[in-house]
Amino acid sequence: MNIGILICGHFVDEIKATYGTYRDLYADMLGEGYSCHPYFVVDGEFPASITEQDAWLVSGSRSGAYEDLPWIAPLEHFLREAYAAQVPVVGICFGHQILAQALGGKVEKFAGGWSFGPVEYRFKDGPSQTIVAVHQDQVTALPEGAEVIAETDFCAFAGLAYAGKALSFQPHPEFSTQFITDLTDVYAERLSPDVLAQARETLDRPLDNGVMAQQIRAFLQDATAGTPPA
Repeated sequence: MNIGILICGHFVDEIKATYGTYRDLYADMLGEGYSCHPYFVVDGEFPASITEQDAWLVSGSRSGAYEDLPWIAPLEHFLREAYAAQVPVVGICFGHQILAQALGGKVEKFAGGWSFGPVEYRFKDGPSQTIVAVHQDQVTALPEGAEVIAETDFCAFAGLAYAGKALSFQPHPEFSTQFITDLTDVYAERLSPDVLAQARETLDRPLDNGVMAQQIRAFLQDATAGTPPA
């Protein structure tokens, strides 16, 4: 399956040197059977059409969905077109937020501050999953057709399944324990002492990345079943 990775942000140099780009992390997360093609929409690089790949995955970003940046509105337009045409879309973190905003929801910088580090997410159907969170912004009003499938006390709309072919999560199933450990060191000066201490206390929690990755793979397989090639 050909997956277009809509990359909405660059890693800082210290992280990029070790881990590459979001495309590399998502390729590892999805595993065999998925060919990941990067598009740096953060730099204005967009696909020629919504059917150029079988499905789309929208990455995280250090930008806010509500910011007046030249690539935000074109990305929202692209996502609305893909959703209307039933081309499958998966959103992760910023991708979760921008998809909700594009389809009529609201994203804000949350008054509660940061969620940073491994977090346990409660699922409507199925067991809880511990996945890495790195965000201040979150979806605060749902778009039409979105059903909440995961939540925490901090983030009420942490996982959304849409009436159309779209699925999104606030946490990062592509971030490993080592990745978030390294990122915590990089972010140390940006985080408050309390957030930093809490993050470091949780870094040894086992992650359920494989469970969420399987949910995403199952969604992609179901959403593209019977779809003719572009």
